Amino acid sequence: MTTVPGLAARGLTDAEVAQRVAEGKTNDVPTRVSRSVSEIVRANVFTRINAILGVLFLIVLSTGSIINGAFGLLIIANSVIGIIQELRAKNTLDKLAIVGQTKPMVRRQSGDGFAARPLAPHEVVLDDIIELGPGDQIVVDGEVVEGANLEVDESLLTGEADPIPKGPGDPVMSGSFVVAGSGAYRATKVGREAYAARLAEEASKFTLVNSELRNGINKILQFITYLLIPAGILIIYTQLFTTEAGFKRSVLAMVGALVPMVPEGLVLMTSIAFAVGVVRLGRRQCLVNELPAIEGLARVDVVCADKTGTLTENGMRVAEVRLLDENAPAADVLARLAADDPRPNASMQAVAEAYKLPPDWAATAIAPFKSATKWSGVSYGEHGNWVIGAPDVLLDPHSATAEEAERIGAKGLRVLLLGRSDLPVDHADAPGTVTPVALVVLEQRIRPDARDTLDYFASQHVAVKVISGDNAVSVGAVADALGLHGETMDARELPEDPQRLAEVLEQCTTFGRVRPDQKRAMVHALQSRQHTVAMTGDGVNDVLALKDADIGVAMGSGAPASRAVAQIVLLDNKFATLPHVVAEGRRVIGNIERVSNLFLTKTVYSVLLAIAVGLGGLSARFLGTDPLLFPFQPIHVTIAAWFTIGIPAFILSLAPNNERAKPGFVRRVMTAALPSGVVIGVATFCSYLLAYQGRQAGPTEQTQASTAALITLLVAAIWVLAVVARPYEWWRVALVVISGLAYVAIFTVPFTRELFLLDPTNPRTTAVALAVGLVAAGAIEVIWWVQGRVLGERRRLWRQVG
Repeated sequence: MTTVPGLAARGLTDAEVAQRVAEGKTNDVPTRVSRSVSEIVRANVFTRINAILGVLFLIVLSTGSIINGAFGLLIIANSVIGIIQELRAKNTLDKLAIVGQTKPMVRRQSGDGFAARPLAPHEVVLDDIIELGPGDQIVVDGEVVEGANLEVDESLLTGEADPIPKGPGDPVMSGSFVVAGSGAYRATKVGREAYAARLAEEASKFTLVNSELRNGINKILQFITYLLIPAGILIIYTQLFTTEAGFKRSVLAMVGALVPMVPEGLVLMTSIAFAVGVVRLGRRQCLVNELPAIEGLARVDVVCADKTGTLTENGMRVAEVRLLDENAPAADVLARLAADDPRPNASMQAVAEAYKLPPDWAATAIAPFKSATKWSGVSYGEHGNWVIGAPDVLLDPHSATAEEAERIGAKGLRVLLLGRSDLPVDHADAPGTVTPVALVVLEQRIRPDARDTLDYFASQHVAVKVISGDNAVSVGAVADALGLHGETMDARELPEDPQRLAEVLEQCTTFGRVRPDQKRAMVHALQSRQHTVAMTGDGVNDVLALKDADIGVAMGSGAPASRAVAQIVLLDNKFATLPHVVAEGRRVIGNIERVSNLFLTKTVYSVLLAIAVGLGGLSARFLGTDPLLFPFQPIHVTIAAWFTIGIPAFILSLAPNNERAKPGFVRRVMTAALPSGVVIGVATFCSYLLAYQGRQAGPTEQTQASTAALITLLVAAIWVLAVVARPYEWWRVALVVISGLAYVAIFTVPFTRELFLLDPTNPRTTAVALAVGLVAAGAIEVIWWVQGRVLGERRRLWRQVG
């Protein structure tokens, strides 16, 4: 807590704060929008799928067949698993949100005086005095009470591109951020009264929307719904009104047909995969503000990385000061400039560390540093007007001093020019003519993990563009030291035309002297070439680009504004965490695609089988042939899902998966699942017809026919699992083998055969069923290889090592 001397606005006393809290004049807008425990429970229990299964469960219970109601356990399992996983994710996110929370500096009573201290946004009350500096996000609406060259960017609210100067009496809005200068404002609207505060609330919202993966699954569910309605009506009519099998058997057959049509675990598995991803990334101190960012980063093919704070460490030190004017008091000026900067950036912090004894000079004018101008300065009356900034901006780039600075920068060092100006720094034409006094050489340490991270992206064919406000030669040297080779360009030479800009971005790798508006334009240009762009940064100059990139990644130590607009915040400030985020996204996307294949295949063969049996029932109604009873009772379809879908899908959804994310999720899933589902549906129906003995069949013969159909279905469905599990590793092979052996045990153990209403004792019927199942498995295998050839995808049985 730092005491602030000579305040124009002292802040509130403890009594004044208590009074406002009692009156409800607090900033009660939540910093993170996540569902409460009760909302999570309701959302996982009262689902459409649970409602459908619940009604069918009650219908089965009305027949008195308890064992056939076993599928009702799915309601409990879906709800419990969903609730547990979402609560884990919520707990992780809420803890990380507290760590990464923006905390404004609020002036409050402290002992006998007043001091500025960091508070959580919800602790702010009406009339609080909040201090501002570069990079600070404005958390509530207010009115400026103090300002020193204060400039605020409101583009996220109003679309106004240029920073707006703010002085005492001017309004400021929550959601905007400070780009230059310093000051303080009084909170005039807090909580939900501040309309603009909703932007900040939305910026940190935990959501599952705008996800290509979830949108794809919704399309699949829509497709399934279109199939379910006619197939459901048909099977209900034929089983209840044409089979003449009695109410109990007809109802059980109807439910047995409807239950497998419902993709009860697809949405659940997707949610679990996302939630587990959040927890895993949370362990790496990675805060996911928007959940689809996990999958979005897996699709990224261009990463725009800021140099300072991303490839290099934030901290710097003064390596050398080269005097150009031996008579100038360079050391005194540097010490004074650092002391007069209320919110020093990394460069000025290094200067302050090196020069700790400032002279007693009074500032007559101050010009804060701006990313757009690349310099700052202070006028000291008779002691002169002093500026410090980029040599190639303050001087003619072709001057001897600027060229010397560039030679030094070519070694990867940052170089600042200290110069004397002929104009006061607050003059409209400042900095005017600058006389060079000294070159301040700053040393930046390259992050030890940066090289490995860039190598990873290169191996994954993800292009990296280094975009920095530093000298282009210096930025290029750092990139080259990290093994990132390519052309370097000064952003002052970039074309403004978006098409030409996109062409330059395709050709060059490193860019220096980039303005904040250019960073945004570069992101847009890359997106215009159908690239999925991730932007990493930590400064206020990165905010606009972070907001407009497909995925914004901010460092935890960065400016509050950059953390607020980013989808992902690396709280440990490690660039090396990004590959883990990419890997997590790939795991989610790849595994959900596998799981979707299993669930959609089941729905396709269930619908096809229902339609085939239903049409058979209609023919019996109108042509006088034998009616067809649906082959399966609810318990049969329940056990069929255990080891062909349920348990394997859960394991596969959480397994490691480093395959690159590819577009066309829905097309690939439908292309894979539809043929397999048709093969299984046709094979199962044929097997049933071969074993079915008509209306004269007794209960034993009907059970044997149902068992035969189930055997065929399971053999083919296990092979679908075997195909989906590829490329194989030992545990994937074990998963398929154990799933198959589980059914062998169910069909051979007398207790389970009786419990699950199975009868495989007819050798001829069982042999035919196995043969038909093997033929279906062979067809599924052929289809898998043919699809790979048609789609141009390389099919592999075993995972490559290394």
